[in-house]
Amino acid sequence: MEVKINTEYIKLDSFLKWANIVSTGGQAKILIQEGKVKVNGEVETKRSRKIFPGDEVEVEGNRYIVKGGSE
Repeated sequence: MEVKINTEYIKLDSFLKWANIVSTGGQAKILIQEGKVKVNGEVETKRSRKIFPGDEVEVEGNRYIVKGGSE
């Protein structure tokens, strides 16, 4: 699934909310801390990780490709 962002980057916890993967920041925090989120194939445990267009975020087997606003 492709998710478009309109900024240069977005923080991982904000991305999870933006993509409607979670409904609250608290849910995002738990998913990330439990190691259930991968960025470009690697488990990511920092909520503040910057996500850029071209990155791939995976949550519980679902893959999200990040696209820029002009793509």
